[in-house]
Amino acid sequence: MMNSERKRLNGEAEEEEEDEDDNLNGGLEAWERSYADDRSWEALQEDESGFLRPIDNSAFYHAQYRRRLRDRSLVATTARIQKGLIRYLYIVIDLSRAAAEMDFRPSRMAVVAKQVEAFVREFFDQNPLSQIGLVTVKDGVANCLTDLGGSPEAHIKVLMGKLGCSGDSSLQNALDLVQGLLSQIPSYGHREVLILYSALSTCDPGDIMETIQKCKESKIRCSVIGLSAEMFICKHLCQDTGGSYSVALDESHFKELIMEHAPPPPAIAEFAIANLIKMGFPQRAGEGSISICSCHKEVKVGVGYTCPRCKARVCELPTDCHICGLQLVSSPHLARSYHHLFPIAPFDEVTPLCLNDPRNRSRSTCFGCQQSLLSSGNKPGLYVACPKCKKHFCLECDIYIHESLHNCPGCESLRHSNPIVANEG
Repeated sequence: MMNSERKRLNGEAEEEEEDEDDNLNGGLEAWERSYADDRSWEALQEDESGFLRPIDNSAFYHAQYRRRLRDRSLVATTARIQKGLIRYLYIVIDLSRAAAEMDFRPSRMAVVAKQVEAFVREFFDQNPLSQIGLVTVKDGVANCLTDLGGSPEAHIKVLMGKLGCSGDSSLQNALDLVQGLLSQIPSYGHREVLILYSALSTCDPGDIMETIQKCKESKIRCSVIGLSAEMFICKHLCQDTGGSYSVALDESHFKELIMEHAPPPPAIAEFAIANLIKMGFPQRAGEGSISICSCHKEVKVGVGYTCPRCKARVCELPTDCHICGLQLVSSPHLARSYHHLFPIAPFDEVTPLCLNDPRNRSRSTCFGCQQSLLSSGNKPGLYVACPKCKKHFCLECDIYIHESLHNCPGCESLRHSNPIVANEG
């Protein structure tokens, strides 16, 4: 009786201690408490006025960005690289029980879904002529969520409604599914697969080496981003098909790795064959026109485009006509694809001492955003200059020009300010 009474008292004392801990943590969940223990105060610094401000890491991130940009530019200048502007990419998402692990906060599945949403939007921004499809793997079965298409909103909506982890992962079933889907793609299209793999094993029904050989023969480039640890079979798959394999260390590293697949990769040497591609430029339908959409087999009013060959109606561009198979694009999509063929050279870093030169007094503001290049205390900050027009830009404009705008404002202003005078003769 005494022992049981002592155990009961000890149990009550432990419950009281747990309640006190919950009260101290404000009733937070486990993953929320881990965020609270991240020592966020260490990211603060004291300025000249004695106020606490967040540490400015923009210079550090900009240095990392410029290093990657310089590496890409070096590769492009040292070798003649052909890039595939028309890409057909399937994203394979591992939703096995391993995706529910909480080493990525709040879980691997939540982090993958968030970054896939950002990647889909960035992919279509940089590859307006390309298409994406989504495939999930769980319970040992691969399921095709969305077919190849050019609508980012449609892919994201379907993905967010199908999130759930269960069972084992099967790499072979996923490769068999995407190999069958991509084998129907025309020869001019670049076939790619990006696998976001969380598990440390694969449950396959047959010989996966034969499946990898089929992918290689079908000219499919397979890339894998692991969220746990390196696997031999994933590395072997990427080496045989010409893809890349990497393992994410944390969420920020995972975001960096997945965004590296947004720009078009170099084409595989033996498959880089020049082709003439038939394209149609459809006209936009009138506001009050009523027709049946060939994509969804529905009646729609004033929305869509008309195929110039068979006069069928489609909802969005770019896409392939479901009736005659003609690839339908718009002229802005075609124009936006050329910046990958003629990228802007990296800007030159300028030392802060150059601002003290009287000749550069007028260049103390960014040519892009017109913000001052002087930091706090009127001290010269970090900035860059275009090697052609010699205009000065801040760090934010440097990233925006190379990642989104793909045109130098200084060079464009000089081009428009010097009109061509026709020769009289």
